[in-house]
Amino acid sequence: MRTRIIGTGAYLPKRVMTNRDLERIVETTENWILERTGIRERRIADEDEAASDLAIPAARRALEMARLNEKDLDLIMVATITPDMFFPSTACLVQDRLGAYQAAAFDLSAACSGFLYALSVADQYIRNGVYKNVLIIGSEVMSRIVDWTDRNTCVLFGDGAGAVVLQRTKGEHGILSTHLHSDGRLWDLIQVPGGGSRIPPSPSMLAERKPYIKMKGNETFKVAVRTLEEAVYETLKTAHVQPSDLSLLIPHQANLRIIQAVAQRLGLPMEKVVLNVDRYGNTSAASIPIALDEAVRQGRVKDGDLLLFEAFGAGLTWASALVRW
Repeated sequence: MRTRIIGTGAYLPKRVMTNRDLERIVETTENWILERTGIRERRIADEDEAASDLAIPAARRALEMARLNEKDLDLIMVATITPDMFFPSTACLVQDRLGAYQAAAFDLSAACSGFLYALSVADQYIRNGVYKNVLIIGSEVMSRIVDWTDRNTCVLFGDGAGAVVLQRTKGEHGILSTHLHSDGRLWDLIQVPGGGSRIPPSPSMLAERKPYIKMKGNETFKVAVRTLEEAVYETLKTAHVQPSDLSLLIPHQANLRIIQAVAQRLGLPMEKVVLNVDRYGNTSAASIPIALDEAVRQGRVKDGDLLLFEAFGAGLTWASALVRW
């Protein structure tokens, strides 16, 4: 048994925030942002849009491509670090709005690696015969946890959702392997310190801007390049393939410089790399499924193609997956 991706979908909020717009909010310049990140613009959710609101249209588009309806689903997983609320899970809210009441539903939190973590979990359920059809959604409203006074972080993130439908299948197509890693010793490189049980909501917590993203950028960059390279080679070695065998690399869209560094170390031409970080910024757990959906709908992904996914995120976590389309 294998797990095959049979449908993809994405949704991006309508509002576009350019680098020029950020120049009016924080002390920065368009060129400074572009040179260091490769980002030109990002999408920002409306005030009344939460993670579940972005997730629903992405899920419906994935189901439509898969030619399934909500009654066919056995499991719904939402990978997010910006849930609608602490509880119930955003997955349960999505389940309710889809009407998929027969499915199990839960959230998974692994920051920017969340989608690949969820993909690995779903693969185990399907390979072991527990479920047949699984919906995974990466949905993030990062603009709600961004400190708009911190020019080092607010320029990086955007909002969006991406989804895939997975189904049990036989043959050589599908998920070939997944690889998950974490190193909790590096937990303080990327964090939102306030709002949980350690630093609960309070006037002082808000005054000290603790419910927002804090990141050690230079250290994170170095670790990201190293861990992603290790994850990629681990994946290729497991499958006994070479970088030249890859049809496409679909990376987490965090920073163009990180993506270029990994591609260069693999000897991959940028024509084989799916990029949208310039238009959407870092959408955390949503970035890979959004990029995959764009590549599929643009005709860049063909039957039999070998796709490599890789991501890193807070935790620190990092992950990879190899898929035969």
